[in-house]
Amino acid sequence: MLLDNNNHSVFLLNYHLILVVKYRQKVIDNSISNRLKEIFEYIGQNYNISVVEWNHDIDHIHILFKAHPNSQLSKFINAYKSASSRLIKKEFPSIKKKLWKEYFWSRSFCLITTGGATIDVIRTYIESQGEKR
Repeated sequence: MLLDNNNHSVFLLNYHLILVVKYRQKVIDNSISNRLKEIFEYIGQNYNISVVEWNHDIDHIHILFKAHPNSQLSKFINAYKSASSRLIKKEFPSIKKKLWKEYFWSRSFCLITTGGATIDVIRTYIESQGEKR
C-alpha cells in the first residue's frame, strides 16, 4: 500500500462521491462527463484532491478521489457543484431544455470513505494493541 505524505503526516484518504443531476434528468453523455471531470480536476488542485476513478450514468456520476488531511471536502464539493453547473449549462445549452432553473445538480450528495480494511478488521487491530503476542 502506497501512502501519501506531506511535511508532517502520512495518510491515505480515499472517498467515493456520488452526485445526482437535479430531478434525475437524463442529460449526462460522454462529452458532458469528460467536461465535468476536467472541471473536477481543475478545482481539485486548490483543495489537494485528485481523481482516482471516474464514471457516469445518464443521471449521475461516481468519483473515487484522494484527498489530504487539510482538504475541506464540503467547501470543495460546493465549489465544484456551483462551477460545474454554471459551466455545463453555458457550454451545453441544450441542457437548459431539461433543467429549466439555474441548478444542474441535486442539493444532496453521497460521500463515503473507503479503505483497504473493513471496520471489523480495524476494530480488532485497535482492540489488540498492547497485548503480548
